[in-house]
Amino acid sequence: MARRRDRLEDLATTLRAQYGVTVHVRPADLSDPHNAEALYRALAAEGLQPELLVNNAGMGLHGAFVDTDLEAELRMMQLNMGSLVVLTKLAVTDMRAAGRGRIMNLASLVAFWPFPRFTVYAATKAFVLSFSEALRAELAGTGISITALCPGTADTEFTTPAMAATNAYSANPPMDPKTIAARGADALLKGEGTVVVGLRNQLIAQAPRFTPRDLMVRITGHLSSPR
Repeated sequence: MARRRDRLEDLATTLRAQYGVTVHVRPADLSDPHNAEALYRALAAEGLQPELLVNNAGMGLHGAFVDTDLEAELRMMQLNMGSLVVLTKLAVTDMRAAGRGRIMNLASLVAFWPFPRFTVYAATKAFVLSFSEALRAELAGTGISITALCPGTADTEFTTPAMAATNAYSANPPMDPKTIAARGADALLKGEGTVVVGLRNQLIAQAPRFTPRDLMVRITGHLSSPR
């Protein structure tokens, strides 16, 4: 499920040919608050009930908060948080009735740090991390696992030229998205909890435990600044 039908169709063709599986393509813009539930209900009407759910849809926005576009931020909040909660709620309800299921929510390394110039984006990912960890605790013993995947920067179209020009991208070079996806798939199937991808990122994620908060924000402010 994504917005660009042509890419979805190409991927579906590859999967069908390589693995002999049935693939359903459902393009949807999940930044629209009505589309997440409509999508899930449409799948249910076709008798499709997910045993695995990956909430990967998301967008980012870089820039000083006073200069960024409010509508873009509201769409990002809906996509990164609102639609994720809707799809998780609906899937968990069905999974609980079935007694099993796996859900993975895409958080981020910035979920651990307040990050100036990624102010709203980082806050949405902090929400995803907290939501996923709390829900995992609620569902303990039900047969349903909740994984929060926390990658750092990735070499994908998500990275805009402005993002690539920050100190963060030079200090912590982007990872191969295939490496991130492979780690995420493994974590999902094993039912792991919070997973930070990459040793360097695991160390970075621990830094807030030992760094005074004021200093931490000064550090992230430098990292998010242009080189």
